[in-house]
Amino acid sequence: MQTGALGLFGGTFDPIHTAHLRMAQAFRSELQLDEVRLIPAGQPYHRQHGTHASPTQRLDMVTLAIAGLPGLQVDAREVKRNKPAYTIDTLLEIRAEVGPDRPLWWLIGGDSLATLHTWRRWEDLFTLANIAVALRPGFDQTRLPPAVRTQWQQRQVTDFSNASPSGTMRPLALPPLDISATEIRRRLQAGHGVDGWLDDAVLGYIRQHQLYL
Repeated sequence: MQTGALGLFGGTFDPIHTAHLRMAQAFRSELQLDEVRLIPAGQPYHRQHGTHASPTQRLDMVTLAIAGLPGLQVDAREVKRNKPAYTIDTLLEIRAEVGPDRPLWWLIGGDSLATLHTWRRWEDLFTLANIAVALRPGFDQTRLPPAVRTQWQQRQVTDFSNASPSGTMRPLALPPLDISATEIRRRLQAGHGVDGWLDDAVLGYIRQHQLYL
């Protein structure tokens, strides 16, 4: 069984784009992770209107996007689960698979940090994994909900020694690229270019399957 630190990056990836890939690679590099698994959500419970591409299509696009990128893998468990995807369930499964001692890091964005207290059994997440947060410039911790701010202040660590299997938090130094899947879908629907925003293989898949039109 591998013992090096494992990174987990969940999302709808609807579609996966350059900023996602840059964030995954920075996550792996900055934390010196053995591997980062990208986990497309099957049925995202927080989306009121569902996704635009099907779970299988989003899984296909992630697989295409990371082909040839070292240290990145795709994890299909939430797509195959066929019920709403809760982070706590995914982390419980992965922790059972890798054992109690392997450091796990779950990557979220600053927007997710601000709503962390609304996640199912959110405080139990810290017993299963460490949490890395990709923060946008201008992040202000005083605007976090009090319960989240308390955890952020108490659990934050300054080094990536990966000594702890779970329980710590820290910011990712790399600011995310200002690219959104919503804007990409809007541009594709309008027939506008998305140069540099999508992997060529992903863009080819989108056109082949006539997604986001």
